[in-house]
Amino acid sequence: MIDQTIIETAAASIIKAIGEDPQREGLRGTPRRIAEMYAEIFSGLDQDPREELQVGFEVGHQEMVIARDIPFYSMCEHHLLPFYGVAHIGYIPTGRVVGISKLARVVDILARRPQLQERLTTQIADTIAEVLEPQGVAVILQAEHLCMIMRGIKKPGSNIITSAMRGLFRRSAATRAEFLNLIEGR
Repeated sequence: MIDQTIIETAAASIIKAIGEDPQREGLRGTPRRIAEMYAEIFSGLDQDPREELQVGFEVGHQEMVIARDIPFYSMCEHHLLPFYGVAHIGYIPTGRVVGISKLARVVDILARRPQLQERLTTQIADTIAEVLEPQGVAVILQAEHLCMIMRGIKKPGSNIITSAMRGLFRRSAATRAEFLNLIEGR
């Protein structure tokens, strides 16, 4: 459970620590808004993404299913700055499929936590593999990190790409290539 009272107090302390007055007209209410924002941004901490995949349909489909360009945002756990981008997910069912929106919900739940892009990619793939038990799962995340844009190295426009391949996508270069071609729109 996210404790908004503690966050609000901490936000007021940070505002004071940078030399500002949290009661100044433009900042009045900001600690509360930050607490509410963090409760929303980190709401995935109180959710189990596996629950989203429990309802499926036995349709006998055993070919690739792909959801591409799923927008997401998350917070880098190193600086608590956002990173955002798109997720591409493919899986080869063993006959049971889930509604495509369920894949996007899994991404959202896992992204709404303090995260690393690499871990997020792995968690999405492992969640789908564990619950659906497909022949294979492929996940690719492309993201821009504000911690690389606003501070430190300051490289706007740079994208970080991570992947996690399970089952057939890991074992078969042809399956992996088909997935990559389909997410690129070829």
